[in-house]
Amino acid sequence: MFDLERWQEIFDTIRKNKLRTFLTGLSVASGIFILVILLGFGQGMQNGIEKEFKTDAATSIWVWPGRTTIAHNGLNPGRRVQLRNENLDYINNTLDADFDKVSTFYFPRDIQVLYKNDLIVYQVIGTTDDVQVIENQYIVEGRFINERDLAENAKVAVISSKIKKEVFKDLDSPLGEYLTISGAGFRIVGVYSEVSGDDEGEEERIWIPLTTAQLAFNGGDRINNLTFMLPEKTNLGQTVASSLAFEDEIRGYLYKAHGIAPEDERAIHIWNPIEEAKRYYSLTGNIKFFFWFVGVCTIIAGVVGVSNIMLIVVKERTREIGIRKALGAKPWFIVSMILQESIFVTAISGFTGLILSMGLLEIIGPNVEIDYVVNPSVNFNVAFTTVIVLISAGTLAGFFPAWRAANIQVINALRDE
Repeated sequence: MFDLERWQEIFDTIRKNKLRTFLTGLSVASGIFILVILLGFGQGMQNGIEKEFKTDAATSIWVWPGRTTIAHNGLNPGRRVQLRNENLDYINNTLDADFDKVSTFYFPRDIQVLYKNDLIVYQVIGTTDDVQVIENQYIVEGRFINERDLAENAKVAVISSKIKKEVFKDLDSPLGEYLTISGAGFRIVGVYSEVSGDDEGEEERIWIPLTTAQLAFNGGDRINNLTFMLPEKTNLGQTVASSLAFEDEIRGYLYKAHGIAPEDERAIHIWNPIEEAKRYYSLTGNIKFFFWFVGVCTIIAGVVGVSNIMLIVVKERTREIGIRKALGAKPWFIVSMILQESIFVTAISGFTGLILSMGLLEIIGPNVEIDYVVNPSVNFNVAFTTVIVLISAGTLAGFFPAWRAANIQVINALRDE
C-alpha cells in the first residue's frame, strides 16, 4: 500500500542530507558501472580471440616435415623428411573416422605466372577440394576445385577477390580467363574470399588441383604438408582431448613410416590451433574472474557505505524513533521505515549505474576493434540480475541498523540528545 507520508519523510531526509546521500549513491552507482564496463570488456576480449581463430578452422591440425636430428635404425641424422601421396592415402583409409576434412599443399618451385604476357606475382598451390572448408573460405563467383578436377588432372585455377581486383579490375568477371603458369594455360573457374575478411596475406594464393600441380611441375608424388579438420565435441575440453589423441596417432604413423626416432621432435612439425585457443580462452576466463572480483569488491564497498549511512541515520533519528515508539509504533513499522530509505537509495543508484554503463557500451562498443578486443558488450540479463542482487544486499545492509532502531528502549531514546 502506497504511504505518501512515508515517502515525504524519505525525501525530507534526503533533502536535509544532500551531499551524504549523493556520495552514498555515487559509491553504489560507480560499483555497478565499473562491474558492467569490466564485464563488457571481458566479453570484448573473448570476441577478439574468437575472431583471431576464425581465420582457419579452430579444430584444424597442420603437419609439415622437417629434418631428423637423431640417428635411428641405421639412418643418419640430418635427413629431410618428405611427405608423399601414400601418407595421405593411408591416413584417408585408416584414420578417416577421426576427422571431417583432410587436404594437402604442394608448392611448385621456380614457376612464373602470366596474364596476357604480364607477369603477376602470386603463390600457386596445388591442393584438394577440402581446403576450402579448412581455410574458412567462401566462393564469390564460380566454383572451387572439385574431385573431377583432381581425377582428370584439370588445368583449372581458383583466384582470390584480391587478385580479381588487382589483375582483372577491367573485367566484370575473370571466369573463363586464362593464366599461364610456366607455359601451361589454366582456366579460371572460381573466385574465393576469406570469411575473416581482413587477412590479405591469405588472398595472395592461386589454387590449382593437386594432381595437376604434381604432374605439370615435376612434383611426382611429393606433398608439402597435411591439414586436417576435426569434428567439434560438446565442450572445449573434449575437443582438445580428441585433438591431442589424433595428433598422437598422426605423429606415431609418420614417425614409423619415415624411420624417425620417437624422441626426435624436429623431424615432424605439428601445429594444433585448438591448444593455443584453449590457452587464450583460459586466460580470458581468468581475466573475467578478476573483473568480477574487482567489480564485486567495489559493489561491496558501496553496500558497506549504505550500511554506515543507515547507522548514522538511525543515530540522528534516535529521539524521533523513541517518540514514535512511545506513541505506539510497532517494531516492524520502524524497521520498514529505515529499510525503505535504504532500498530507495540503493535501487536508484544501482539502476543509474546500470543505465549509464549499458548506454556507454551500446554507443562505443560496436566501434571498438583493437587487438584481441572486439565489440565489448554485456548480457542485459546478467547486468540486471547484478542490480537486483545489489538491491537485496542494500536491503540487508539497511536491515541491521533498522533492527537496532526497532529495539531501542523508549526511555533511552527520549534521553538521547
